[in-house]
Amino acid sequence: MQKSLLPEDTTALSHAPLAVRLRPRSLDEICGQSHLLGPGKPLRLLIESGQLHSMLLWGPPGTGKTTLAEIIARSSDTDLISVSAVLSGVKDIRAAVQQAEIANHSGRTTIIFVDEVHRFNKSQQDAFLPHVENGTIVFIGATTENPSFEVNNALLSRTRVYVLNELGKDDLNAVVDRALTDARGLKNINVRLSEAARALLLSLADGDARRLLNLLELCSQLSEPNGEIDEILLRQVSGDRYQRFDKGGDAFYDYISVLHKAVRGSSPDAALYWMCRMLDGGCDPFYIARRLVRMASEDIGNADPRALELCLNAWDVLKRLGAAEAELALAQAVIYLACAPKSNASYLAFCRAMSHVRESGTLPVPQRFRNAPTALMKQIGHGEGYRYAHDEPEAYAAGENYFPDALSPEQYYKPVEQGLEIRIKEKLRKLNAMDKQVK
Repeated sequence: MQKSLLPEDTTALSHAPLAVRLRPRSLDEICGQSHLLGPGKPLRLLIESGQLHSMLLWGPPGTGKTTLAEIIARSSDTDLISVSAVLSGVKDIRAAVQQAEIANHSGRTTIIFVDEVHRFNKSQQDAFLPHVENGTIVFIGATTENPSFEVNNALLSRTRVYVLNELGKDDLNAVVDRALTDARGLKNINVRLSEAARALLLSLADGDARRLLNLLELCSQLSEPNGEIDEILLRQVSGDRYQRFDKGGDAFYDYISVLHKAVRGSSPDAALYWMCRMLDGGCDPFYIARRLVRMASEDIGNADPRALELCLNAWDVLKRLGAAEAELALAQAVIYLACAPKSNASYLAFCRAMSHVRESGTLPVPQRFRNAPTALMKQIGHGEGYRYAHDEPEAYAAGENYFPDALSPEQYYKPVEQGLEIRIKEKLRKLNAMDKQVK
């Protein structure tokens, strides 16, 4: 827990990293987030009027969550206490609240800013509730995770959620320009950034202003004495290309969601793109293999039964060869799924049948269908009256009802006019006609 260090403290910040030195001091210096902070936007109006309320700032890294909290405190002439959810516990929260209570007695309002609030457990989050409720503090939490899943409902209901977006190309360009021309940045250092290097820098930043400035600062230090930053130096500094991807949070499920939807939408190129994004981000390839098997049954089904077999084969290749050599098999499978005829008839049939089973209770198996392996079971009527389908015309016992006697026959499975299900539908229509002739 600490009192926040505001950007105008130039003496203290003279040796700070470039990203800290260049932290915006006003709303007009913020690059991006125009949907929240543009002229006439509600959050900007609230900040400019000094009207404070508790809030959650949700967005990717390097999009200005901490900066925004500092500017809100400055604009409203409010004390700001920063709490890191990584380093702090309930004891630190209580200390911060006590500090806020003392300030309250002097007529001062206190903002408690919690960075990475999703890392606090339920009891730690609950510790803020009474103090937010009675107005002792204004709570501002920052998170990269979906608050719907990571923040307690009680705390969530007492805050307003603002979504910050990753920075676009124009926003990142503005950050670079400021870094090169601002006295707090690299203005007094001989730094030359070629257009090709600038384009690569924006790409490597991946929407994250902090990452952009860290890369730029490191390159400027390594470019001395001539100050020339080129693509070679940038690649050496950046190492492997960075892309945001989490292996279990909200973004993870967004990735698998769009992959599934691209397959369902018959877009092989988009499906391949999202799968590669997941693999490049470090997703477990076995998880992808399992999801592809699910897609084969849910969205293709009997329109092309080969899809399920191909996905199982890809999974088997993954087990046999390992991830590095099996990624191509996964790519083959996802492309096949996207190009295959689509049918969710099996999926819907399963849902209908399961719902009917749960509603109808434990109905007995009709006597004629019961197993009769012993003489006693035959004596009590098991299997009596069973019609052996192979002995019937066209190997079909027309008019027979295989449901429990208390239930009328139901149609769960309704094939669509796609792929093999066209032929399945024709066969079922013919069998239904034979049933009607018997009745």
